[in-house]
Amino acid sequence: MAEMDWGSGTANMTNETFMPCPSTTDGHGSLLLCIIMVIEMIVGLPGSALALWIFCFRMKSWKPHTLFLFNLVLADSLLLVSVPFRIDAYLQRGHWVFGQVWCRINLFMLTVNRSASIAFMTIVALDRYFKVVHPLHRISRVTLRQAGWFAGIMWIVVIALRIPMLATNLLRQYGNVSECRSFDSYGVIPVEIKVHYVAFVAEFFLPWILLLFCSARIVCHLRQRGLARQKRVRRAIRSVGVISVVFTICFMPSVLTGLGGLYIRNSKPTDCKSYNVVTQVFMVCIGITYLNSALDPVIYSFCSSMFQEALKSIVGIEKRKSEQPQTQLITAEKHSEAHI
Repeated sequence: MAEMDWGSGTANMTNETFMPCPSTTDGHGSLLLCIIMVIEMIVGLPGSALALWIFCFRMKSWKPHTLFLFNLVLADSLLLVSVPFRIDAYLQRGHWVFGQVWCRINLFMLTVNRSASIAFMTIVALDRYFKVVHPLHRISRVTLRQAGWFAGIMWIVVIALRIPMLATNLLRQYGNVSECRSFDSYGVIPVEIKVHYVAFVAEFFLPWILLLFCSARIVCHLRQRGLARQKRVRRAIRSVGVISVVFTICFMPSVLTGLGGLYIRNSKPTDCKSYNVVTQVFMVCIGITYLNSALDPVIYSFCSSMFQEALKSIVGIEKRKSEQPQTQLITAEKHSEAHI
């Protein structure tokens, strides 16, 4: 998921012309962002670690949709590595202390996470769509090997689209503050950043439209055939519905506020008050995008019955272990009473 900020500044202007609004980092906004991201880490880290452990050691068999969900877990792991550095920056009101190289790598990993999460969430929903609406289609009969190749190609495409993040200087100096951002107010926007802008918006709207289409088609198809009450069918409906909801909650706010900031930048370049308000709201929305790592385990549970069963078995084991000492104690008490 990309860190996006159209904030601007007036210091160290070289060949680029910035809009007249100075870069501002609101203390309350930074604190709110830190709280949001810390909560996401507290919830997301155990959830992703548990999911990774289940996929690696508890899955009895693998199917194509299981492989796609596993790749979603891998995408979340990139986020868990990257977010702590963003938390540190916001604790220092936007000041980045880790240098230019790690700034590029950090933002690269965040953008790859966002793109990969969106890609594999969409693939899982499409897989459900074809299994329900077009069960005899070639895509519905894809093998595990073919799914693996497809997942590999998706990673190559995602990484290739985000390579510009590694080739562009994203660390900007505003007085004594170094800010690490992937979106800024460029006078002349570099080609690499244009690619990033387009990808940031397109990779939300295109999959979002696909998700809405899949949800509507699955519901209509099942109602027409009178199959909506079958257990397997209900799981397919819930799966696509949950993915659509998580997708919308996590990614829509940042895209809409980002487009709002771009509109103000182009149409009202001197309206700094409105611009700074939108920028601060946008920064909070960026924090919300990281929420997908905390919510993705919900997707695994709804989309994979095998994952759900493995999770239940773990909970069952822990429950039996906790009940065992109590059972032994009751048995011992009965035994002693019998002797008395």
